[in-house]
Amino acid sequence: MNDFLTQKIIGAAIEVHRTLGPGLLESIYEEALCHEFHLRGIEYRRQFEIDVLYKDKVIKGQRIDILVEGEVIVEIKSLSKLPEVSTAQILSYLKATGLKRGLLINFGAKMLVDGIKRISL
Repeated sequence: MNDFLTQKIIGAAIEVHRTLGPGLLESIYEEALCHEFHLRGIEYRRQFEIDVLYKDKVIKGQRIDILVEGEVIVEIKSLSKLPEVSTAQILSYLKATGLKRGLLINFGAKMLVDGIKRISL
């Protein structure tokens, strides 16, 4: 999964990480990344609410950090090491939305290239 849209997202994330470095709160990176998207003309929605379906019951309250151009889920972390549940979380979001692509971006990594995980269904 190496497409133009995810490359644009990663490029914006690298710029944010290069400018701010590791060690800040996830909310700071989310705000900065959305500003970088705006500067680059990338369409996005923040804190996008999704429904989870459980035995014909719709359960509300789940939120995606950023949905880019209605196609790619971006989940932001700022940790020294990602727990396995982070991958499960984005996989759940993909299944709930029917989308096929996601990026898990850990701004806590010293080198952002080591903190990016592409996930697809």
